[in-house]
Amino acid sequence: MSKRTRSRRSAEWFGKKGKDGFHHRSWMKNQGLPHHLFDGRPVIGICNTWSELTPCNAHFRVLAERVKRGVYEQGGFPLEFPVMSLGETLMRPSTMLYRNLVSMDVEESVRANPLDGVVLLAGCDKTTPALLMGAASCDLPALVVSGGPMLNGRFREEQIGSGTHVWKFEAMVRAGDMSMQEFMDAEACMSRSVGHCMTMGTASTMASMAETLGMALPANAAIPAADSRRNVLAHMAGRRIVEMVEEGLTMSKILTREAFENAIRTNGAIGGSTNAVVHLLALAGRVGVDLSLDDWDALGRDVPCIVNLMPSGKYLMEDFFYAGGLPAVHRELVEAGLLHADALTANGRTLGENVADAPCWNRDVIFPLSKPFKAQGGIAVLHGNLAPQGAIIKPSAATPSLMRHRGRAVVFEDIDDYKARIDDPDLEVDETSVLVLKGCGPKGYPGFPETGNMGLPAKLLKRGVTDMVRISDARMSGTAYGTVVLHTAPEAADGGPLALVEDGDEIELDVPARRLVLHVADEVLSERRAAWRPPEAHSDRGYLRLYLDHVMQADTGADLDFLVGRSGAGVPRESH
Repeated sequence: MSKRTRSRRSAEWFGKKGKDGFHHRSWMKNQGLPHHLFDGRPVIGICNTWSELTPCNAHFRVLAERVKRGVYEQGGFPLEFPVMSLGETLMRPSTMLYRNLVSMDVEESVRANPLDGVVLLAGCDKTTPALLMGAASCDLPALVVSGGPMLNGRFREEQIGSGTHVWKFEAMVRAGDMSMQEFMDAEACMSRSVGHCMTMGTASTMASMAETLGMALPANAAIPAADSRRNVLAHMAGRRIVEMVEEGLTMSKILTREAFENAIRTNGAIGGSTNAVVHLLALAGRVGVDLSLDDWDALGRDVPCIVNLMPSGKYLMEDFFYAGGLPAVHRELVEAGLLHADALTANGRTLGENVADAPCWNRDVIFPLSKPFKAQGGIAVLHGNLAPQGAIIKPSAATPSLMRHRGRAVVFEDIDDYKARIDDPDLEVDETSVLVLKGCGPKGYPGFPETGNMGLPAKLLKRGVTDMVRISDARMSGTAYGTVVLHTAPEAADGGPLALVEDGDEIELDVPARRLVLHVADEVLSERRAAWRPPEAHSDRGYLRLYLDHVMQADTGADLDFLVGRSGAGVPRESH
């Protein structure tokens, strides 16, 4: 056995000369694999979330083949394997329910198999954090290849964006400003190519976070899925992952505290999804980086939004790519001293080195930091007696006049209650009211759904009201907008103060002061708490039971408590 072979993790399977080596190599050879592939070269896993039930990832068979080309070209041995695929478009009750399950799938698949490094094919929202979390728990060399955004949507004379225009068009239908036939006609116009949402929703945000963290090659975030350069990126990722194995460049060497700080600030600059908060908190927990909800406020508070993309702005991801993409944003932030330029990235260079000469071709899409698109780009973290462990709001997507607001609560006990009553003409609500939705946190729904951006009452839409303060323990789609307070912790189903709110209670939102206060006397709240009873468990079996017993709250990332930390990629015991 060569020294090269002994140094490989995969050699514990393929490098032995006795019956164990015979056993492992022989079965693999039924796929027509020649013997020289087992000579000790790096074995690279290609973790594929391809599924026809996940439209965002339905082109991943092509990307996987391109990665394989690069791996072979660099002298590696690629082996593709599937993991559960999470598609926002179809899965119920919420893909977030299964993010941690997929992370377990990835972790155990990587650890149990003869892999020296892994390429993570991710696209739709939860696939990126799930794959990163699972791989991080193993701490092998790893590299993300995102599927890329769809081409820009267009309906008649208007450029339309995934999700963002769904909410807009649906409100127009309910207000009587758009016919149902026109609404139906817009469907194919919005999703006209392979790829994920082309707004700065969660998929684009998490692809940007992967690139910022150093876990993806430069330009990964914005190349459209249908662009041939996405295939080139996959090919080059295949080459690079072999080099990373040779260099011993594991995830823990890239995912440092400085990398997470860079990600938080970049999220503010791009007007990224609020979902990045919960995903990065969970990922940091997997690698042992001390990151808290308050870090999001402290690090992002003074970062302006410089990217003019929906839902906060006008343009879409295709335009972002043509304008220079994420490297152009990083260069602005590096030159202003807002990023750790010396943070190591997967290509072996620092972030600062990667973007030193990054051009910007369109200043209406990517603004200079000196003249930002919006003054506030970061995520604001709120505290008060309604959210003792915190809640968040995205100022760049909110109405400025509502950032300080005091109104009477209109309470919905759960999403079914909301759906049954929101358009009731007799609902006691006006534009000064605060809509409150309970029972949609990690345990409550179950699975922490994207229901926080509640649609407004039809009778107010018909009067021209376009935004109201909304508060919930839910998440919201990264494609959504509005003055929406999210992730209220602890959640109502876990006995958080949100569970005690009643119709007519006064609630104060003060984003500049970072306050969220329920103006109800403590003795009244104590009486309500004494009468409160937790909801019945959603299930007493299977993964759902495991999830309900172990899921943590939003302020710590909603991971399962026993998954926090990493156990490495030690070789499991030989089967006999």
